[in-house]
Parts: sequence; C-alpha cells; structure tokens
Amino acid sequence: MTRKLETTNRKGGIQMNLLKETINSITPPNEEAKKLARDKWDGLVKPVGSLGTLEEATIKIAGMTGKVANKIDKRAIVVMCGDNGVADEGVSSAPQIFTKVLTESMTKGLTGVATLGKYANTDIVTVNVGVIGEIDDPKIINRKIANGTKNFVNGPAMTYEEAIKSIEIGIEIGDKLYGEGYDILGTGEVGIGNTTTSAAVLSALTNLDVDITCGKGAGLTDEQHSNKKDVIRRGIEINKPNKEDPIDAIAKVGGFDIGGMCGLFLSAAKNKKPIVVDGFISSTAALCAVKLNPLVKEYIIPSHLSGEPGAKYVMDELQLKPMLNLGMRLGEGTGCPLAFQIIEAGMYTLEHMGTFESLSLDGGALVDIREE
Repeated sequence: MTRKLETTNRKGGIQMNLLKETINSITPPNEEAKKLARDKWDGLVKPVGSLGTLEEATIKIAGMTGKVANKIDKRAIVVMCGDNGVADEGVSSAPQIFTKVLTESMTKGLTGVATLGKYANTDIVTVNVGVIGEIDDPKIINRKIANGTKNFVNGPAMTYEEAIKSIEIGIEIGDKLYGEGYDILGTGEVGIGNTTTSAAVLSALTNLDVDITCGKGAGLTDEQHSNKKDVIRRGIEINKPNKEDPIDAIAKVGGFDIGGMCGLFLSAAKNKKPIVVDGFISSTAALCAVKLNPLVKEYIIPSHLSGEPGAKYVMDELQLKPMLNLGMRLGEGTGCPLAFQIIEAGMYTLEHMGTFESLSLDGGALVDIREE
C-alpha cells in the first residue's frame, strides 16, 4: 500500500512514518538456519569450505529466509533514474539528456542491464524518481520528486523531506515487489553526475578524502577530473552534511537515485529477502541504509568490485566482499544478473551435490579450508 509522507518542520522533528516503521521492524538473521545450511555444505563430497562464495552466499540467504533450501526463480533489478543538478558543473563527460534517453531505453531492452537481465531471466523495473523532462511510458514507474536535484555547490541538492521521500519510494517499491513473490532484487541507477554525488556522500559519511573517493566516472580528462574533485569539496564545505545522519548527507550532496536505492535495501531487510548491490553508486546507497540500521548488512550481497576508486572503500566500510572483479564500471545494475547466476549455482549445488554419507566415504580427515 502506498503511504503518504507526513512531515513537520525540522525544529519539531521529522515524522518519517514508513521509514521509521521499516527501520524499527528489521530483525537479525536466523542463526539456526545458517548453521543448518553450513552443516549441510560441510557434509557434501568436498573439502570443507572449498566452494567459497557459493557456500557463503547460500548460508547468508538461509539466515534471511529461515530456510536451508531456497530458490531465486523470480528476480528483478530495480533501476532508479534521476538527474543531478551538479551536472551543471561539468563533472561528467556525457550531456545531461543521456539520463532521459537511457531511462526510456530501459523498457526497450537496449541498455546494458536490460540486455544482461534478459540473458539471466531477470525483470527490469524502471523507476523515474527525478528525470528532467516528461516521459510517457506506462512501463516506467513514475515517482518523480522533481526535475532533478539542485546543484549542490549552490546549496543542498534537495530538502530533507525530499530525501526522506526518495528513501520511502524505494521502500514502497521493494515491499511491493517482494509482496508479489520476487525472491531477490538487484539495485541499479541511471543519472548523469551520480558518481559525483556518490563520492560526495561517501566522503561526507566517512571523512575519506575526495582524492580517494572520486574517480573519472564515464571518462573524464585529468583536468575535468580535477574539477570534479574540487566541485565535491566545495559542495561538502558549503553544505556541511552531518556525518551521523545519512539522510542529511543524501539531502545535501546526494541524489534521488541514491535515496531510492537506500530504501530498497531497507525493504529487503524488513522483508527478510536478499538484495544485490551493483557498483559504486548502489554501494554508497547501501552504506546509507546500513548507517540507518546496521542489521541491513545481513541482507546485502555484493556483486562485483566497481572500477571506480571509491568502490573498494565502500566495501571496506560495509565489511563485505564482492563476488567478482571484472573491471566493470557501467552501473545501471549490470553486476546484479551475473551475481544472480552465481547465487543460483550455489543453491543448485547445495541441493544436488552428493554427500559423504551417500557415497559411504569418511570426510572427517579433510581440513576446513575456511580456517586456513
């Protein structure tokens, strides 16, 4: 059910109904189910722990669902699309119109994530949270907050209330999809300038220097890269985002897409379902969600290590390890369909591989590789 955002003024406090309910409803994973899944893996015909990520991903999902045997038959990647006012500062090599063109291309199956999604039997759910201009496509969910965010070198990218709204949009969409029977979701985004906003949010929340968090995005010259870093520093200095409040960081130097994905992660944790992180931008959104409730981390599975330099530092902050390192940096959610297939392979193996008992073998002499 869609809920109306209700707020009061900042001095009187924010009434974040859906957001508060979601954060407060998140519970720890089922440790008994995780133990049963680990024990089952340990009884299969192989050295203990020798299938690495295939084992760990299925054990983690068992903790989410409370079941050892799981499937991801119905899967989707939610692509949050929105423009960023900071693009006016020349922080991207691509013109801002690309956001609208790529958003409209999602439903035509022409984008990278749409193509990989088709290959991996994955639905693509496209959400307009703030694309500049009008989009007339019934296949695109219209939850537009504004015609892009404001340029954060001139003040906050959005109001605090708009940041909450972007997060609650993500929660609502996640709740709806999980309620419709989706077993797993992936997170994706489209928005010219969003490696800039992600680097700004990451630096704001961690105090990491912009030289560490800011990469060249879609391909900048050295001079443009230097300008991009200067823009981020100015935005942080002007707006002074609160390190202890990820909503404030999103509002002041973030984007609607980051807020939307943050909400998706919160929804997954509330619904006790897995959700896959794509690259740098969705990882930054995941960090925001984890800072709102640390238990969210237990429901997140990273897909790949983005080529953006800040990506490694987000993973370090989250204390998560990506499955893949393929030199990818497209975004859109393109790492998610690859991760889905690895997770599916792990689930299939757990259910169909032979056991030591079935082969009348003694596996007691094998070393636990996890402890080496």
